[in-house]
Amino acid sequence: MGETTSIKDSNKSASSSLFKRNVRKFMNNKLAVLGLVIIVVITIACVIGMIVGVDYGTPVITDMKQAPGNGHFFGTDTIGRDLFARVLVGGCYSILIGAFCAIMSSVIGAILGALAGYFGGKVDMVLIRISEIFQAFPQLVLVMMLVAIVNKRGLGNLLFIFVFTGWMTTFRMVRNEFMSLKNETYVKVCEAFGMKKSNIMFKQILPNVMSPIIVSTTTNVAFFILQEAALSFIGLGVADSTPTWGNILNAAKSVSVVTNQWWIWVFPGLAISLFVLAINFFGDGLRDVLDAKQQ
Repeated sequence: MGETTSIKDSNKSASSSLFKRNVRKFMNNKLAVLGLVIIVVITIACVIGMIVGVDYGTPVITDMKQAPGNGHFFGTDTIGRDLFARVLVGGCYSILIGAFCAIMSSVIGAILGALAGYFGGKVDMVLIRISEIFQAFPQLVLVMMLVAIVNKRGLGNLLFIFVFTGWMTTFRMVRNEFMSLKNETYVKVCEAFGMKKSNIMFKQILPNVMSPIIVSTTTNVAFFILQEAALSFIGLGVADSTPTWGNILNAAKSVSVVTNQWWIWVFPGLAISLFVLAINFFGDGLRDVLDAKQQ
């Protein structure tokens, strides 16, 4: 009994030591810490703006195209709506799109990758062929095709299309990891003891693949935010009534706005650039900490 307790205490101590070492390593990466701070600050500001209920949709004709100042921190857009309020609320939608799509596509990719990598054979062949069909087209082109087929702009449709087309990278990564790990001794022991295959896949092997999945999910948040911004800018994203960062930029397509009302495109563009850059810094820091090859 005493020996068992000693082993548990030793394992807890080792886990605590590894966690502290990882935190210290992450904190030593100044860019990663800066990225995390920017992510937290922008997210909190956007959420507070949404909770407070800032007025982002009421046009004021007399305030059309006003420069920053006079009660409008970021100025106003082409029909007199407060740009600061729109950037805050738009951030909530853009971050939601990025985070939701990144998590759900990683979940789907991890499950399909686990099935393909563990079972191999026909299961692997079918799933690989399906992923190759998706990857035969550039993802942005594929998304544009699906948006045109659905023929309805909406947040739900965009979330579905992004998740439906965004699982291939995680799938390939998890599949490759499973194909190498399924031959490890601990997996063979679990199979010899008659453990269910689902338990072997998702309780024994998958935890050893979580680090690259977490890093990939983090960087995919930035990818989907940029995808949404690109689609909304060309008029294929969510409805115009939903003020995502991409939709706010959509108002700056005309040459007159770009040259004469710089604030209409600078502030939402700056928000996108800062947030995406921060996620990339944060993702690089996570990769340095969680990559087993660098431990």
